[in-house]
Amino acid sequence: MVNQLKLLILNASSAERGTIRATLEKLNVFEFIEVSDSQQALKILKKQAVNIIITGLDVGKIDGWRFSRMIRSGLLNTPKNTPILLIPPIYCERIAETTARSYGIDAVLPFERQDMLPQVLASVLANHLEKSSRLNLLLLEPTNTKANEISKPLLLNFSITHVTSSQAALNAYNQQQFAIVLLDATGARAEESSVLVSEILQHNPMQAIVTIIDSDDADYAEQLLLSGVTDFIRAPYDPPFLNKVCDHAARREDFMVSYAEFANKVEQLSISEVRYRDLFSAHQRILLHLNTVVLELDQQGLIRFINPAWEALSGFGVKSTLQQQLTNFCIAECQVKLQATIDDILCGGEYKQQVEIRLQHKNGSQIWVECRLQLIQNSHNNATITATIDNIHERKQAELQLRHLALHDTLTGLHNRYYFDQQLNRICQPQHTHSDIEHALIYIDLDHFKIINDSKGHQQGDIVLKEVAQLFITNISTEHLVCRVGGDEFAVILKHTNLLDAHLIAEGICNAIEQNQFKSEEQIYSISCSIGLTQITEKNCDPSECLKQADIALYIAKNLGRNLVHCYAKQDAHNNTLQTGLEWGHGIRQALQQDSIELHYQPIWDFRRNEVAYFEVLLRLKINDELVFPNQFIPSLEMLNDTFLMDQCVIRNTIANVALYPELNQVAINLSAQSFLDERLVPLIESNLAKYQVLPTQIIFEITESASINNLAATRKMIEKLNILGCHFSIDDFGTGFSTFNYLKQLPAQHVKIDGSFVCDMLNDPIDLALVKAINDISHSLDKRSVAEYVETEEVFFALKEIGVDYGQGYFIARPMPIKGVKSELEKILKNKTFYQQLPNLNLV
Repeated sequence: MVNQLKLLILNASSAERGTIRATLEKLNVFEFIEVSDSQQALKILKKQAVNIIITGLDVGKIDGWRFSRMIRSGLLNTPKNTPILLIPPIYCERIAETTARSYGIDAVLPFERQDMLPQVLASVLANHLEKSSRLNLLLLEPTNTKANEISKPLLLNFSITHVTSSQAALNAYNQQQFAIVLLDATGARAEESSVLVSEILQHNPMQAIVTIIDSDDADYAEQLLLSGVTDFIRAPYDPPFLNKVCDHAARREDFMVSYAEFANKVEQLSISEVRYRDLFSAHQRILLHLNTVVLELDQQGLIRFINPAWEALSGFGVKSTLQQQLTNFCIAECQVKLQATIDDILCGGEYKQQVEIRLQHKNGSQIWVECRLQLIQNSHNNATITATIDNIHERKQAELQLRHLALHDTLTGLHNRYYFDQQLNRICQPQHTHSDIEHALIYIDLDHFKIINDSKGHQQGDIVLKEVAQLFITNISTEHLVCRVGGDEFAVILKHTNLLDAHLIAEGICNAIEQNQFKSEEQIYSISCSIGLTQITEKNCDPSECLKQADIALYIAKNLGRNLVHCYAKQDAHNNTLQTGLEWGHGIRQALQQDSIELHYQPIWDFRRNEVAYFEVLLRLKINDELVFPNQFIPSLEMLNDTFLMDQCVIRNTIANVALYPELNQVAINLSAQSFLDERLVPLIESNLAKYQVLPTQIIFEITESASINNLAATRKMIEKLNILGCHFSIDDFGTGFSTFNYLKQLPAQHVKIDGSFVCDMLNDPIDLALVKAINDISHSLDKRSVAEYVETEEVFFALKEIGVDYGQGYFIARPMPIKGVKSELEKILKNKTFYQQLPNLNLV
């Protein structure tokens, strides 16, 4: 059975919920969750995610509009981009479009058109629309500076009246009408704002009110809406988003009034329609069947009456159809199903049944129809069957399209991860894996595919993925299952294939991709792939274990040099280490994606000025409430080629902290070698500096000597880009590679870090001391500043100062600390008289 999509139906009417469910159940695609009240729905969505939501309008204290806003806020466990379909009691196309775009609703469908649900759900990928206009807005913000920041993005769409106290807000509110009231309810202002909201709503219960909050608690946000607040926005926020929220909130009452007026008109029309139906009921019964085929079958199942609609549907004439079996007009695979239904009715089964079948049109095409059959007893107790036939071809096409979307990758047309997991579970069942049957699983990853995406753009990357998918289809027999399971990852289940044959197929895939030329604009280039292979047998038939084995084999293939096939074997010496590393690496990747990090800052001391010059930022991950240090997670990230994700996370959060904390006058960020040569690095730095309005000179980037030596030309080019941007640069751990001092001359870096392994023992080892002096002297001669690591003791501190090293870093000065401890630690350092005393008599000759 196919993996089903979770569908939440939120509707106050149990009858309407039942109708919606009955319409969609036949698709066999959805797992249904039904609730009657929006607060019940929110309670569910705080705990679990769903794939799609169908909601009514009047669904409790939090109506359908504001319920949609809760989804779009991102505070719930379901993704904020979860598709939403609104089914209102009254429908007007223009109003529906306005409300949909304003509240992030993907589609609106009147209840009476519920038969269109499959088509609408199949194409519910429409974009959210936007609209704006200028309205009166009352802003309560005690601080003028902050009021100016809030007002700036709103001035284009709102006429703003700013007040600084609750009393002033009430006075202004009593003197003028406002489309919206905007309150800053962050921090200590929450309680005062709550009182003001209550007083305003006593004046006008329909007043649109938006509050700015700093809580990430979904329960608190829900209580805000229940108290009468129209909407809320969480700080910090993007100014355009604040503008959009305020615009939507200000127009909510207009939407509700428009629907009420429209409902009144529809009610009047409905009364007229009832009167009309009473007058012409006989004529209407005939009209209702004009497009429906009506027929009658005798006790032998032969057609003895059929109306003219049959000819329009099937192409066959009425006369030529009489006295024939209805099954004669079905395609072969539907004949048995229809005949069994007719026989069951005539033999005492359910007297009323329906069946979906495909008719064979006279022109050779096939048409999906719904056939409703009912047993009729005449006055002579002779049983006959009456039937109606309706064309449901378009609906079935929509159902098939929806089913296809649920099972296939939209880009390549291959089966998707849902279908792959389902089929892998099925093929691993005992009946498919006994001693005489074996299958194989191969996992494919395109080598360096990110380079294409980054240098040529995702559009070109998508073209390559489509070409690769076609290569798979060409080189793999149709009896096997090919799936796209991730960005550039594919999986193939080779049915009834032994290990040797599977290895040959995998090698053929490698060769096909390597030999294929991919065209990008005017450039032609080649790519390769790495493949992991494992066998599915009676003894190895656990789906999760098979996936894990193929994953391990894939990464071994990458580690062995890429563009090759590796077959999983228990005796492989790499497996245990690699398996642990992969599992750990996936956990680390998830922590980085969720920003589960803690940045620590270690002061760097200026020996000449006797002050803290800048800070080095050090990354810690928070996994299972424990801090994890770089030596524990960087090797796994390197194995997964995901160090750019780590550097991206550090850069973004560090620059944000520099903007928030003035004591971070300048910070140094370590970059991995992989990220340093990534073309996405400079745009990432530029966008974050602009977003948080941080000066480039406040940021120093560091890369190790060994990493920079590996590609000196590319390193120089990247440093020049960062220097042009205004950032500073440092060579870290200098002396470990130590191939030549001349290499320093080629790199336009401002700082050189003397490797701590020389510093920590330089008072005992004359060679280490000589190296420290030499690196310091050469750095100065090239107009660069020297930085000594591992300053662990007072003696080393003063020795470095005497040598003339510019900066020092180590536990003697200060340990790395979270951002909240930086300010107090700075005060402690500045009060420490040891740092300012005279140099002791040191013999450093």
